[in-house]
Formats: sequence, structure tokens, C-alpha cells
Amino acid sequence: MPGVVETPGPPMWPGLGFSVAHQKLELEIDLTNRSLKGKTEITIHPHYKDLRVIRLNFWQGELKRLNVSGKAPTTKYANPYDSLHLYGVQYYQRLSVKLDPLLRRQPEPALVVTIPKSVRIEELDPFSVEAQNQMALRAAGTADDPDVPLSSRTAETSLPRFTALHVYAEFTIDNIRDGLQFVGVDGVDRCYPHVYTANLFGLGTGCSLFPCVDDPSSRCTWDISIKCPCSLGDLFDRKSREAVGANFLAKNRMNGMRPRLIAAEDETLDLTVVCSGDMTDEIVDPKDQSKKTVSFSCTSPLSAQQIGFAIGPFEYVNLSEFRESDQDEQLGQNAIPVEAFCLPGKADEVRNTCFPMAKAIDFFSLSYGSYPFSSYKICFVNDTPKTTIPTASLSICSSHLLFPEEVTDPMYDSTRALVHALASQWIGVNIIPKEPSDTWATVGVAYYITDTFMKKLCGNNEYRFRLKQMSDKVCDLDYERPPIYETGNLMKLDPSEVDFLALKAPLVLFILERRLTKASGKATISRIITRIFLNARVGDLPNGAITTALFQKTCERFGHVKLDTFFQQWVYGAGCPRFQATQRFNKKKLVVEMMIKQVQGEHQPPRDLEKPTFMRDVKEELRGVYAGAVQPIFTGSMTIRIHEADGTPYEHIVEIKEGVTKFDIPYNTKYKRLKRNKRQKERAAAAVGGDPTSEAQDDVLLYCLGDVLQSEEEIQEWKLVDWTKEDEERMGQESYEWIRMDADFEWICKLTLGMPGYMYLSQLQQDRDVVAQLESLQFMAVQREHALISTIFVRTLMDRRYFHGIRAAAAKGLVKHAREDNEWLGLYHLERAFQELFCLPGSPMTRSNDFSDKASYLLQLAIPECISQIRDNGGRTPMRARQFLYDKLKFNDNSNNEYSDNFYIATLMGSLCNALLGRVEKPSGDIDFDIESELERQAEEQIEKASIAEIDRYRRIDEWSGSFQNIYSRTALRCQLRFTQAKMVDLDIMHFLQYSRVGTFDLLRLEAFDCLIELDIFRVPELLRWFMYTMSSDTSPLIRYGLHSLFGRALALVAFGHAQIPEPQPQHNNVIIEQESSTEVRQADLARRQTVPGALDALKKELSGNVMLRESIWAACNSTCIGLMEISEFVDLCKILYDPVTSAKVVLKYPRRWKVQHLGNAKLRFYKSIRTIHMPSKDASAPSTKRKREEQPLPPSAPRITFKQSKHGPKTSSSNLPPGALPLSKLHIPTSITMPSATHPKQSAMPTPSTPSGSGGLRLKIKFAHRSE
Repeated sequence: MPGVVETPGPPMWPGLGFSVAHQKLELEIDLTNRSLKGKTEITIHPHYKDLRVIRLNFWQGELKRLNVSGKAPTTKYANPYDSLHLYGVQYYQRLSVKLDPLLRRQPEPALVVTIPKSVRIEELDPFSVEAQNQMALRAAGTADDPDVPLSSRTAETSLPRFTALHVYAEFTIDNIRDGLQFVGVDGVDRCYPHVYTANLFGLGTGCSLFPCVDDPSSRCTWDISIKCPCSLGDLFDRKSREAVGANFLAKNRMNGMRPRLIAAEDETLDLTVVCSGDMTDEIVDPKDQSKKTVSFSCTSPLSAQQIGFAIGPFEYVNLSEFRESDQDEQLGQNAIPVEAFCLPGKADEVRNTCFPMAKAIDFFSLSYGSYPFSSYKICFVNDTPKTTIPTASLSICSSHLLFPEEVTDPMYDSTRALVHALASQWIGVNIIPKEPSDTWATVGVAYYITDTFMKKLCGNNEYRFRLKQMSDKVCDLDYERPPIYETGNLMKLDPSEVDFLALKAPLVLFILERRLTKASGKATISRIITRIFLNARVGDLPNGAITTALFQKTCERFGHVKLDTFFQQWVYGAGCPRFQATQRFNKKKLVVEMMIKQVQGEHQPPRDLEKPTFMRDVKEELRGVYAGAVQPIFTGSMTIRIHEADGTPYEHIVEIKEGVTKFDIPYNTKYKRLKRNKRQKERAAAAVGGDPTSEAQDDVLLYCLGDVLQSEEEIQEWKLVDWTKEDEERMGQESYEWIRMDADFEWICKLTLGMPGYMYLSQLQQDRDVVAQLESLQFMAVQREHALISTIFVRTLMDRRYFHGIRAAAAKGLVKHAREDNEWLGLYHLERAFQELFCLPGSPMTRSNDFSDKASYLLQLAIPECISQIRDNGGRTPMRARQFLYDKLKFNDNSNNEYSDNFYIATLMGSLCNALLGRVEKPSGDIDFDIESELERQAEEQIEKASIAEIDRYRRIDEWSGSFQNIYSRTALRCQLRFTQAKMVDLDIMHFLQYSRVGTFDLLRLEAFDCLIELDIFRVPELLRWFMYTMSSDTSPLIRYGLHSLFGRALALVAFGHAQIPEPQPQHNNVIIEQESSTEVRQADLARRQTVPGALDALKKELSGNVMLRESIWAACNSTCIGLMEISEFVDLCKILYDPVTSAKVVLKYPRRWKVQHLGNAKLRFYKSIRTIHMPSKDASAPSTKRKREEQPLPPSAPRITFKQSKHGPKTSSSNLPPGALPLSKLHIPTSITMPSATHPKQSAMPTPSTPSGSGGLRLKIKFAHRSE
């Protein structure tokens, strides 16, 4: 099984035989040459006296010196990168076998040290001075799990039993491919020079930089010293510029790099070292005043993978200043200092982005336990492919998370990412999964506590609304996937595996919390998490590693309930339940009869493969990763809430134990149903002759949402409709308002409840829970078009009391109701709502932007997107919709707005592009003589040209003024790509290619490459070569990993096939005859679109013969710029596109016969003749005249045996023979075996000895001899 898929089983070696107590590390980083040199001293404690071998991990470096306790040992070391070569794309299996041991959680040790015999391991007196000194080094360590065999973890006993060994090593690394990322050190990259540890996948982070035990469960204390230049001017000083210019160009000439020159004003910027642990000292080198050494100490036991550092001209920002005064008083001296570091010029953005971090760390400390380290640091860097990289007490984050004060759009996502990096310090760094399959627990808990803080920060409505969206997304994605318990083994397989685990795991914990809280009456999950953190802090958690069994046991202990069934269904099982429920009121029994049926086990039609997840599906297919079995029955309790006629909610708990559950719910109210809105109240009051404004009427609902636009004037102006009298009479006969299933959000499921639409309307208007409101809108959105539903949606949209997500969902629901059949009612409602909310009174002209109200701003983004999706019956966008969007883009005014409108402009550009694509091409030969149609066509062409020019204008504006993260240019490129695909503009590859050059903003470069992918790069060999070269040699891992993802989409486009227009079938007497060939073609097309084997076959058929692709992949696999995971990605491409070749044919010439020619005068001429010496063929497939094995096989060739009779014959006297003995013949056995000639395959019978006739004596003579060669 390939190494990127972790398989359960014993470690690769039975036990190291020692544990690491302490490690000293000294590194000197050379940013100019992208290299380092260093020394380390590892203090190890043997587990037994006979320890003779020390196994360590060390990659991509060269050992200069190594000793064990001062003695020179015998070492065995081979750099794994030296053997990672591909000798042809079809020979990838050989490379894959070498990669597998390196990609495991515990990589195979490459450095084997044999302890010298002169180094003796003696038993220690536990009360001796040496034993006490060793105990001081490991005082902070934790005890090992006694069930685990001896390994690199801490020993079972707290007292050392044997004398410690000290392994000292000096090393250098000249070509760093993994573990460390250099930015801005060549002439092309214009960023400030800096370097940081790149722990992207928890893979080989430590051993790729220094010798260590690279096992996440091997923890020890650390002393780290990092030596670097003092300033940027010292980094590129005058003395070294000439040498650097020569050496660097010679080293990187193949990559096209140039030495970096620093501006004069930047040479005084000091380089700052940020590292895990606490800084203890900073000393300028007395021998070289241009360098300094910064020392750090880590008193908490850490693994090598959890050590991180960054070096650069960082600006310091003290985030503790944002801590509120009451928090300072509450925490006192226990308040954790929070510090941030960023590149020059980003300090204000850091303050704006990270101001909630002090509040977050205080919230976690008070809610779940004290922070495991003494300080917390955040460092923002460039070119990291992951948003955040958590290490011990330090989070290395991407600069893309930063945003200025005037930009508010990325606020939630950036804050959640930063808070999650902080939460990972508790669980993810301090607490780790014991096995890869236990990763779901650490990921789930980290995101769960992250969302609890986001709930405190953004409110309960935002929290529950996003939970509902996450639940619906999990139900859609959890199709033919393995359980989350097994997903932990696939974390390195594809980024989508991590995303799915981060989506489902916290939801599982959320529904577990809901069920445990209902059972115990207390907030249980928070207490469980607090106890786990406490156990890790006091050492009760073995080695800080959590298991699924331990987590389940802790939950059962605090919840006082068995959870075997829950964990079996939601952790060890896959899929989500789908419920179909029916309800009926029985007036005789005064009960509500309900039936709940689970339908997830029913056959579902196959889904088409999707481009974003195509590579994940393919990799799972290649590695034999199969989906979990669909569970036919999910069990558990469900809360059903019935809002009866008087408005009182009654909750009933139902146990779901079978596939079909039937039950009766008693009814309690005998009052008539309440009125729903103001107009019904007025009608009811008028019918009884009362005052419509009186509040003394018991049967009238006093307050409900959505009761806006109720006057007669507003109804006529907005084209609204109300319930008919028949509907109102039917509603009046109902005995309850509505039924709410799973009212406590205890399930991740899809629910379908057969309930009349007016009951869903009651739920939308009267239930204050945003989840219930969203469920009502989702039900109405799938109903057929009707003016009443459009009225409900527009009233929801216009009611400011609704949550902004509900109002946006109502706007999306109006798209379906914008049809020619109802005179574009939905479009009118969307236009009128936008005009009422954001335009001048009585005018379509938009007011000057004011984004101070975030909820209103989100609606201003949502309505144009909805309008752009409206189409008529022929698929065309109405002219008024195009004009509406064009006017909003052209006449946008942001002069009086304190916030940026970059994202709003980008939304309008995308919406206008989407609207323009709603067009139908007419044949060029058709002539329309209708004047109105011709005028309409000319108007459409005019608005089309003006819109394309307006979008391009914003692209050109971005080149001069610059938008936030070049969002104008990125959106414009995407729009222009869609115009090109729709043949609205001519194809111009150079237009997109110019943005893919080195030096362009990285997100813009990725957008340009994405556009090139959509244009089918496989048709242009030069473009394919440029793409593959960038993917394998670009200095930015963000670009390289991004291109890997894009290349997967490119393969998906080829695998699924290009869109083809179906040919019309021939008709005979109005009967369509389907030919068998067309049926086979459709089956093959379905196979390549719905099945992975069919897609792979199509890929190999279309791309295996692409010579440029073959050469590019071959060169990429042998690139010296990429790391192990990227090599693994390229090997996967070879597996996808090419069949493996495990043997090679060797062609040898037949040996020729020699001839001799006598030339006279004792001269001989030797030469080779044309005749050849033929040997018997070994090819089993070649025709042969030999008998088959089953047809009386001949014995193997044997020596010829010859019998010779005595010359004397029967005359020889036999008186000397014993009685009954016969005279023997001579028997001769030759020493050589004559092979039959290949040209004469004639078979002859083997001579056998015959019994001599007569009474004459025979004599047997056996001779053994060797023929002289």
C-alpha cells in the first residue's frame, strides 16, 4: 500500500531501544545560497544494557562529523533523495517503492549509528548525581503507555535505569527541498527576503533539517540556537555580492534565478528570528559583527515535527494591547502574551485582522483549561500553500489572511482560520492523535472549540445558520466516502480529505453534545474537552496522545450513557440518514399520527464525477480505498415539536430504532388556529365587528415575522397576492400551526416532512430559530412557480428583522419565479427590492455606497447575483436584467463610503458576465425582417459590447491603482474566459499567458493558469510544457501545489470528454430508431463520466501518446526543486496515464562463426562469416517441435552409458565368481552433455542397458573424468 495511505499495523522497526530526553540544536541559515549548516547533540536513555544500534532520521543533508559520547562510531547513512530518480514514466513502480517508506507517519531511519564497543552502558543508582541530572532533563516528560513496546517514546519508569548516551553530529544541507521555504532571495521575487519552516503535512519536517527521531510520539525538551545575518544589508553585504553573484548564478543557472539586490532604504531593516519556545538570549557574533545568534528554550516536551521558526525583517505587533480590562483583572498574571510578526508595511493589517486573538486565547483558557505554553506568536509569511501551519507556541500563517480596515468581506473566514490555529495549540500540538485514524478527534475538537468562540463573537444566529449549511453540505458530500475514522489515514492523499474531515468531525461532536446534554441536563462536551486537556497537562494522557477509545470512554463517563451505537454509526460508519415523514391528525383519538421512514439505504442513481474531486476519486481507486457500507438504519432520539392551535409548542421525544417508525403524539389544545398576519387579523376583527387595532383579541396572533407590505397600496404597487378565502377556510380547520422535526438539531440528515405549505409559512414567520426558517425556505424553493410564494419571498426579503442569511435565501428563491408565464414577477420583485433598499427614492439610480450596515451590504451582494441567473424559456437573459446590472456597474459611486467596494465591484462584474452568457446564437444565414426583433438584437449587441468594455476597464484600472489582492483582474480574467468559451470574443491565449509570468501576484497567477486549463492546454504543446515546468520548478510552493490541483481539473476535462452536440436521430413515420452503435457510444460516455475506471481508460486512450506530456512528467519527477509529496503527486500522474513496465527486452546479436583464409607466406586471415551460431530458443511462445509436458515427457539429457562385453566372452572362466553372480559389462559415462542443435531438434531415444545374451560373463567399468577446457 503506498505510503500516503496510512495502514494500521506495527511500526516499521520493532523498537528503537531508547528514548530521547533532550536535544540541543544549532543552525546557521544562509538565505543567499538557500542552505544551512548546523550541529546537534541528542541525549538518549537506553532501555536496555545491550543497546548497540541507534537509528535516527536525517534527509537531504551531508554528515561532517558524528560521535557517540565522544567516541567515533560506525555509521551507515544514505540520502534518500539521491535514489529518487525516474528512468521513464512507465517505470514508475521502482520509484514508488522507494517513496513508500519515506511517506509513512514514522519514516524509515536513514542514519544508523553503531555504538562503539568502548562506550559502555552501565546501570545507574537511582539516587546518584548522574541519575538526578538525567531526571532534571526529563522532568517535564510523560510516562509511556505500558501496552506499547519499547520505542522512541519516554520510558515506562520515571527514573533512568542506564547511563545516558550523547550523540553529537555536525551536518550541512546545500539543496533544501523539504522542511524550509526561502522567499524573496532571488532577483525575480520582489518580496522581502525571509525563510520559515514548512510543516505542510507533518511529514519529515524535523529530519529534513537535522538528525532526530522524526516520530510525533517522540517528545523531549529542546535548546535551539539560530544564527543568521543581523540585517538585510548584512544579508547581501558588499564583500559577498561578487561571490554570491558568481556562485549563486552557477548553482541556479538551470532554474533561471538571479541574485537579489536590496534597496538602500531597506538595508537597515533588522532580521528577526521567531521560534517555538521562549527566547533566552540574542548575541552578536564577536568574530563576524554582521551575524547574530538567537537562542530559545522549550521546556515542554515536543516532537521534532512541532518545532518551527521563521527569519525575516518582521515588524512586531503586540496583540495583548487589545485585551479588555475586565479580562486583565480576571486573569491577572496568568494572561498569556500574544505577539504577531509580519513583513514591513503590514502592521496595520495585522492589528485589524488579529485584534480578536487576545480575546480568543482568554476565552479558551477560561472555558477549557490553561494554555499549554508560556506565550503565543503569530508570524505572517508569503508563499505558504496552507493557510496556517501550527507549531509549538507559534503559528506560521499566510499573508493572504490579512485585510485592511476598509475591507470587511474576508473578516469571518480569516478570523476563523486564525482562531483555529490558536485552538490547535491545545489539541493538535499539545495533544496529538495516537494513530492516524484518531485524527478525527483532534480535528473535530479543534474546530468545535473554534466555532464556540465564533458563536460568542458573531452571535447565535450566525452560528446556527452556518451549522445548518455545514450539515446540508455534509449530506451532499458524504456519498461513497470512507468513515471519518478511516479518513485520518488518507490525510496526505488529497486536500479534499482534510476539508471533509474538518467539515464533518465538528458536526459529529455538536450532535453528540446535543444528545448528551439532553440525557444529563448539563453542557457535557465542554466538560469532556476540559478533562482531556487537564489529563494532558498533568500527564495522565499517555504521551499526550489521544485515541478514539479513550475519547469514547471519557464521553460515556461524563454523559452516563453508553455510546457504542453512536460511535459505530457516526465515527466508524459512513453516510448520513435521509428521513421521509408523514403526519395526519386523528380527530377521533385527538392524536397526531406520524410515520418516519429511513430511505438512505434505497438505491440511488449514480452521480457524475466532479472536476474538483476527480483526483481524489482516482487516487482512492489506485490505492484500493473503498467507500463505507451504507447504513440502512440510524438510531437515536429525535425531538418533534408541535405548535398547536393556541401557539403553545409541545415537545415529544421519539426513539428511532427501525427503518420505519410509527407513533402517535397526543393533542392538547382545543382552540382554533391563530391568524397568521395583519390582514387576517383585520379580516377576523372586522368579521366580529371589533377594532382592528385592538390588542384584546385572544384568537389573533400579535406578532410574527414577514408581516410587511400589508397595505392595499403596497400590495398593488408590489404586485403581491394573498391567500384565497378557500385557503383561509382550510387553514382555519387545521388543529395545529406546524410540526418541527429534529427541533434540537440532534441529527446530520436530510428531512422531508409532508406538510401543507401554509404550515411551512407559519414556521417561517413564527419560529425564531434560523434553522427552522431556512428549512421553510428550502421547502418553498422547490415548489412550482406561484405568485403567492413569490409574495412570501419578497416579504421575507424586505423584513429587516430576519437574519441576513434568511433574507439572502429568500432572494435566491425569487429566481425560480421570474418567468415569462407570470410576467417576470420574480424579476420585478428583485428589482423593486434593490431599488427600495439601495437606490434613490423613486429612481433606479443607485445611492452612494454605504457599507456600514453589514447585513444590508450582504444583501446588496446577493440580489445582483440572483438577477443574473434569470432566463426565459429559450435560455436568454431578459434585456432589462442586462441593463440593470450594467447600470449598477457603470454608475457605481463609492466616493462617500468609508469601506472598500472591491468585492462589490467584483460581484457586479461576475453577475454581468453571467447575464451576458444567457444568449442564443442565431444561424448566420437567417434574416429577420421584423423591425422590432432587429432593434432588440441591435440593442443586445450594443449592451454586450459596452459590458465587455466596462469589465476590461476595471482590469486596466487594477494595473494602475490596484485592488485588494488584485480581485479586479482575477474577476476580469474569469469573465473574459467565459466570453471566449461562448465565442463572444476571439481567443487570445497571450492575454491570459501574460499573467502567468513570475513576479505576478500569486493568486492572479493561479487564476491565469486556471483559465489556460479551461482552454485545454493539451492542444498546445508549448503551453503544456510551460505549465509542467512551472509546476515542477517554481520557487513558490503555493504556485506548485495550486498547479497540481489545477492539473487534476485539466485531466478531469479530458476524462469526461468535451461537450458534444447530439446528432438528431433519424425518424421513420414519427418513430425514432436508435442505432446500436449510438447506444454503445452513450454507454461509453456514461462510463467515463460516472465511473473512475471508465474515466481512467479514456485518459490513457487520449493522453498516453502525448509525447510532450510524457517528457514533461519525466523531467518533473527528476526535478531537484520539489519535495517528497510533490514527487508522489507526479508518480500518481504516471500511474494514471501509463501502464507499468516491469521488464525490459535485451537485444543481443547472434555470435558469428569465424573463418580463416590462407593468404600465403604463412599469413592467415581470420574474419567473421555471415553464418551465425543459433542457440535453442527460450521463448515459450515460439513454436517448437518438442513434446508437451503431458505427452510422455522425455527424461532430461543424461550421460551416454555404454555396455561392453568382455573379449573373452562366454569362454571366460567364472570359477572365481561367487555363486549366482554374473560377469559385468564395461559401463562408460562421459563427463560432458552434448546439447542438441537448434537447427536439428530431432529427438532420439535414450540408450538403455540390455541384458546380454548367452551365459558369457559381463564386466562393468565406470569412468569419471573431467574434460579439459
